[in-house]
Amino acid sequence: MSSNFVKLAGRRYISILNRVWSGTSGAIKNSEDTLRKTLQNKFPLAKQVHVNDISGGCGSMYEIYVESVEFKGLSTIKQHRLITETLKSEIKDMHGLRINTAIPSE
Repeated sequence: MSSNFVKLAGRRYISILNRVWSGTSGAIKNSEDTLRKTLQNKFPLAKQVHVNDISGGCGSMYEIYVESVEFKGLSTIKQHRLITETLKSEIKDMHGLRINTAIPSE
């Protein structure tokens, strides 16, 4: 397997290309790293935060995995809503987003 792929959450292989270019300007709008930092700031107790560009590098679709005790007591829908609210401005430039959340086992 190519070194451009990683195993996420022990079950899926995806591309780790990590830059998103905005149209013709060439400026970077979002990247895996900036999205990950935004999520880590919002969820400081997160045990894991993974962000992967699954669009082949164009930044149109990301897969996000966040494992945090901050989700305890919340339904999956509410957990995912917290993620989408956190990335509200970034999501405007995306075609899709896969969100997976988990609560760490004690």
